[in-house]
Amino acid sequence: MKVAVGMSGGVDSSVAAALLKEQGHDVIGICMKLWDGIPLDTGPYHACYGPDEVMDIEDAQQVAAFLEIPFYVIDLTREYKSTILDYFKQEYLAGRTPNPCIKCNQKIKFKQLLAKAHLSGVGFDFFATGHYARVEFNQLKRRYCLKKAHDRKKDQSYWLAFLSQEQLSSVVFPLGDYTKQEVRKKATAFGLNTHDKPDSQDFFSGDYKELINVPAHPGPIVDRKGTVLGTHEGIWLYTIGQRKGLGIAASKPLYVIEINEGKNAVVVGNREELAHRGLIAQDVNFIGVEGISQPLEVTMKIRYAQEPFAGILYPPVNGAVHVTFQEPQLAVTPGQAVVFYDEDCVVGGGIIDKSEK
Repeated sequence: MKVAVGMSGGVDSSVAAALLKEQGHDVIGICMKLWDGIPLDTGPYHACYGPDEVMDIEDAQQVAAFLEIPFYVIDLTREYKSTILDYFKQEYLAGRTPNPCIKCNQKIKFKQLLAKAHLSGVGFDFFATGHYARVEFNQLKRRYCLKKAHDRKKDQSYWLAFLSQEQLSSVVFPLGDYTKQEVRKKATAFGLNTHDKPDSQDFFSGDYKELINVPAHPGPIVDRKGTVLGTHEGIWLYTIGQRKGLGIAASKPLYVIEINEGKNAVVVGNREELAHRGLIAQDVNFIGVEGISQPLEVTMKIRYAQEPFAGILYPPVNGAVHVTFQEPQLAVTPGQAVVFYDEDCVVGGGIIDKSEK
């Protein structure tokens, strides 16, 4: 196969490239340039957006040179701004908590990066990344299925649940059957300079308020009864489940339980008020099935770093799905993704629109 590997300068994508070359494939490296060079005051940085990108590209280039494979840097700064940064800002201003990594995988890394590479004359048949996930073609369903990685602690299928059948048809995940520890050992054995490089953080690890960059818009912090407990400087500074930094005194811990854009209000309550038994999700993407016409028992995650929990997924109505949980879940956050599983296969995912008691 002629495979383009999305190289980020980290150990995972470096080992993915090395493994594919070892297997005899025709490998090239492609790297995204996302940062537009505008100085950012806050830090520290070690993520996919920020000045550290320069060092990451250099690391990726050194790995490619060591492996003796062609290497190309694809400038996606304009696409990233219009597709990811603008979305990130608009979601926070609307009182939602965006998930830029999922949006980036769907729209930038597995779409615009490949399109722009081809337009630049870089030819390849398959695209590989260092994600911990697996793809298999199900002959019975005649569909490509996204599956959890062998290393459940590192499984990244959650971040990939919005890829299309077309995208999955040409994707390779060389690390799907490895643990992180095995990958680092492989990197050392291959002699890669990234073997001990720390894992990068997601998206932007500085102060995200700098990316939003709008004047303060003060409003009330209230409880469910409407009692004013304090004042906020902007609803975009808060997210569901937040406890620290509320700036209000109370006899017991309070958490953000709702963000009301219409009233420019942040609603707080006790931990029990964070619990919900269901949600409504929009922008649903089915992978393991073409769709559903009757309720389906699934496991699901409403954030990456949690164990899947049981519930029922109901057929879409006007493009949205209703989901109920077997047990109440805390901090169901509009703007975040809910991803559904049938054992280790991804059924699909959606963007949380609202929680339901």
